[in-house]
Amino acid sequence: MTPAPATGPVEVSWFGALCDDDYAQLGVVDPALRSSWEHCRDIACAAEAGGYDNLLLPSGYSLGIDGTAFAGGLASLTDRMHLLLAVRCGELWVPQLARQIATLDRMLGGRLTVNIISSDLPGETLASAPRYRRTLETMQVLRALLDGEAVSFHGEFIDLDLDPPTARTADGRCPPFYFGGLSEDAREVAAAAADVYLMWPDTLPEVAAIVDDLRNRAARHGRTLRFGYRVHVVVRETEAEARAAAAHLVAALDDEEGRRIRERSLDSASRGVSRQAELRDEAADDGFVEDHLWTGIGRARSGCGAAIVGDPEQVIAKLDAYRALGIEAFILSGYPHREEAETFARLVLPHLDHAPLRPRR
Repeated sequence: MTPAPATGPVEVSWFGALCDDDYAQLGVVDPALRSSWEHCRDIACAAEAGGYDNLLLPSGYSLGIDGTAFAGGLASLTDRMHLLLAVRCGELWVPQLARQIATLDRMLGGRLTVNIISSDLPGETLASAPRYRRTLETMQVLRALLDGEAVSFHGEFIDLDLDPPTARTADGRCPPFYFGGLSEDAREVAAAAADVYLMWPDTLPEVAAIVDDLRNRAARHGRTLRFGYRVHVVVRETEAEARAAAAHLVAALDDEEGRRIRERSLDSASRGVSRQAELRDEAADDGFVEDHLWTGIGRARSGCGAAIVGDPEQVIAKLDAYRALGIEAFILSGYPHREEAETFARLVLPHLDHAPLRPRR
């Protein structure tokens, strides 16, 4: 199956640095950039003012601040931008999670989307296959509850008989589930239960292959998927300035500190993280693995480990190349996050065919 190019406006999102992942130079801690209500609120408000469509609120058990509480705090401070709330399967009993999501969505007037994360819990190590089986059960039961359905589910991890819940979303339907993962188990869960399949940076041929594979898998389940791409960006008026900014970002990074930062994540041994390391190994001496895709940022980051680097025209061309492969949503970030959100909004966002997501109500 050949991937069909995306049509219509693309979704452009920014990243809320809730997990103590904000630097002017990677590996150099600045107390002013540590995750806090005030700092992360300012990032969110800059994204809303800049015209972004959505904002990813990441989740880290021992890092930064809680995304669910933060989303509630933003409900009265934003009125257009959606919030993409990351939730880790197993941290909350599913009916409780459904109640939280439904309540947040009502507070936001239908502007909530949900990023499902399949991860070990602190102190737990579960093999990939059962962990993803737990994730699939969670997504199935959560969707039913958020659709206002009675649940009679007797699985390996979840055993429930419940009447329809009274806590309902703004339109009575489940918000879209965004989900990613490169392993065989992850791909099957995405094909069966996700709405948007998210991928981390990769070369254009690999992105095409992933989209093609997931389209085929979803079709076997009688489903279709949208595709999203999570990547950092360094954009400046000229390519030389962008490359200099990228080099400055890692100029003070000690390799041992970078390793320590990467290993803080509960997901540091996942197939997706391994692929980001492979990209760094495949890159040229300057860190570029293909035109305008720079892997140096992954030296101090466990997950998404590459950045689009260039002038506005080059960045737009790179995004358009991904769109031609079927990508319909981008989740972007840069360091420091507030300043880079404003820079991208000024130099690139007005030239992209994008439109705010419609509230579900």
